[in-house]
Amino acid sequence: MLIIGERINATRSRIANALRERDAALIAREARIQAEAGASFIDVNAGSDPAREVENLEWALEVVQESTELPVCLDSPNPEVLRRGLKLCSRRPIMLNSVTGEQAKMKAMLPIAAESGALLVALAMDDRGLPETADRRVEIATKIVEIAEKLGVDHGRIYVDPCIQPLSTSPAQAEAVRAAIGRIMHSLPGVHTTCGLSNISFGLPNRNLLNRVCLAWLIAAGLDSAIVDPTAEGIMDTVRAAEALAGRDEFCMGYIRSMRARSS
Repeated sequence: MLIIGERINATRSRIANALRERDAALIAREARIQAEAGASFIDVNAGSDPAREVENLEWALEVVQESTELPVCLDSPNPEVLRRGLKLCSRRPIMLNSVTGEQAKMKAMLPIAAESGALLVALAMDDRGLPETADRRVEIATKIVEIAEKLGVDHGRIYVDPCIQPLSTSPAQAEAVRAAIGRIMHSLPGVHTTCGLSNISFGLPNRNLLNRVCLAWLIAAGLDSAIVDPTAEGIMDTVRAAEALAGRDEFCMGYIRSMRARSS
């Protein structure tokens, strides 16, 4: 299971302040604790101030790459910001977050992924907005994958995000997302799925409980990546247990190692 650590995101006030004040100690700590918790990539979003996004991203990347050996996920809707960030990434693979099915976004983002060899998060939304059904999610994902493939981005580099919406406002959307994950994994061989997990619990109490249950539920449907806070209580234990139950952990060795590490 590929875990994209989400904590270094400028939508969080602590991160926005750290970027503004050049608080390297805070950014470094956020990178380290996610690596120690089991992240596979460190997501870096520096978009709190669009006028300074490039310089903020450059600074944050330097701090993160000095603090951990993990590769980074460059998180910006601005293609020029991603191009600048790619030049500073010292480790491979690199992940780009993200492209959508919007025509302008695909035209701008897919060539960057093709040229760089980066992994790519692909959001299942398009010029018609967020999809309501599993059918529309699969349709959008298929369109992105087909166009990306023509540009030289192979299936294994694409991580489709079916766009989880808050359960509190869109209760039927959880099942639509789950159905879409299963169908995408079946109909687009080699393509991966990921999700911004915490969206599911927005506005509800005990968010971590909902996040953990939803994560296990989606892993059972085929989800093989997630954009999460790996330091959140029980999240990584949930990943290990769900993978074992889904038959994706031979002889439960990953689960066993995880439990032994906790008790040592």
